[in-house]
Amino acid sequence: MERPGPIRWVQYVYGRRLPERYRDWVLHDATARTWLLRFAARICFEALPWLVAAFVLLVTLTPLPVAPVLGALVLSLFLALFFTMTSADELAEVRLGKHGFPRGTGKAVRSARGGSGSWP
Repeated sequence: MERPGPIRWVQYVYGRRLPERYRDWVLHDATARTWLLRFAARICFEALPWLVAAFVLLVTLTPLPVAPVLGALVLSLFLALFFTMTSADELAEVRLGKHGFPRGTGKAVRSARGGSGSWP
């Protein structure tokens, strides 16, 4: 199984389809025992530039103290994680479908490996 390099992984995080040679890795990414942790890490990585930009704008353009700004941004990251994690199954299936797998592959593979096929 070939893993994508850092640049391709970043493209994958932001929704780009990887070349065919990474197909097995994409299936592993969406069905491994740690697939939910991988999913959450991708969401955090995807949100990071937006959080940094919001921090810079709020601290430089408003008189708000740093602590409440950081608190608000941590809360926004928590909410982003909460809302995307509630749709993790569907989003994983969409990602697999983008890479040529039939609908339901992720849930079927996770169930066949002895884990729960769906989340939560």
